[in-house]
Amino acid sequence: MWRTVLFLAVIAALAAGGWSLRADAQGTGVASAGDAREALARAREQGRTAAARAEKLEAEAASARDAAARTARESAALAARIQQSEARIAAAEARLALLGRERALLRGRLAERQQPVVRLTGALQQFARRPVAVSVLRPGSLKEAVYLRAMLASTIPEVSARTADLRAEIERGRALEREARQAAGVMRAGESELEERRQELATLETRQRLASRDKTGAAARESDRALALAEETRSLDALVGRLEDAGSLREELAALPGPRLRPRQPELAEASAPATASPSPESASVSVPGYQFPVSGPITTGFGAVRGGVRSDGLTFSARDRAQVVAPGPGRIAFAGPYRGYDRIVIIEHAGGFTSLVTGLLTLYVETGEEVLPGAPLGLAGTGAGNVTLELRKGGETVNPLSQIG
Repeated sequence: MWRTVLFLAVIAALAAGGWSLRADAQGTGVASAGDAREALARAREQGRTAAARAEKLEAEAASARDAAARTARESAALAARIQQSEARIAAAEARLALLGRERALLRGRLAERQQPVVRLTGALQQFARRPVAVSVLRPGSLKEAVYLRAMLASTIPEVSARTADLRAEIERGRALEREARQAAGVMRAGESELEERRQELATLETRQRLASRDKTGAAARESDRALALAEETRSLDALVGRLEDAGSLREELAALPGPRLRPRQPELAEASAPATASPSPESASVSVPGYQFPVSGPITTGFGAVRGGVRSDGLTFSARDRAQVVAPGPGRIAFAGPYRGYDRIVIIEHAGGFTSLVTGLLTLYVETGEEVLPGAPLGLAGTGAGNVTLELRKGGETVNPLSQIG
């Protein structure tokens, strides 16, 4: 009879012990899961944008007749493919984070629901410890066995029904594990693809450097002048201002008319007023064509945000370690090199008096005096914090870069 009492106690525990699913998510990081979903959506969008940009540049490179133009577009296309791979890895990481949180939730629910199962297993083990022959020899054993058989016949279907959700949860756990392995495989493939594309870009950059060896003398002289100017200035704002002035002077000189040829019969030549240079469409532009973000990643500090009592004059991105940094727009490299407190920086002069400043680079691919396309590789971001900043100015005034993004 004690076995009957024990079995009934187990059934009562199962009924009251919580076969119902508890949906609370305390301590499971729901807010972080929301951040992970946002990161996943952002990475996928950045991947699509980079892929579209790469396809466009690859088509332009295929149709370019000039070797230099073709190489420049191939280089920009490879940089876009690198950013596509980075976005693919970021999406896989966000997917793994979501799966990890979902698996943690599932483990918590299974831990709660395993307690009644453990008690049931213990009771069944108690039944299994006494041999059947000994149980039959006990007084009342036959009657008790018949009674228990009838009880089990009605109880086992109920236990099976109440454990259906538990079995579904276990199967869900197996499915999550398969998805996690798949996401990890995607991430490993993306990392391998990223390394291959970086090597391709390095090879292309080396070939491009060898092809432009005849220009190294002028570029070196201009780089020396830019470095000397950086030593003279006490702040980054002053350096940008001096380079903007130099860029404006170059545009004015370029707009001046060329020398007039002396007529064969000067006495018959009519006096004419000097021609006034009409402003070129580029100098009259109010935007930078093809403007884009220099790196993939979330914006951590917006334009005009105040942190630590300092107002932000641009955008700050949280980039991956050694993330690919590209030119935000077409123009001329006015400065490229280390600057105190900012690692390596790049200053680009755009048409219409605009100037872009990109900071936070660990390595540089460009030199002062080069002409770059939008999306041309500038270098790699640093490691650790990996913060890359972008500032846009016109005539000494800061401009919100978001106003130029199409």
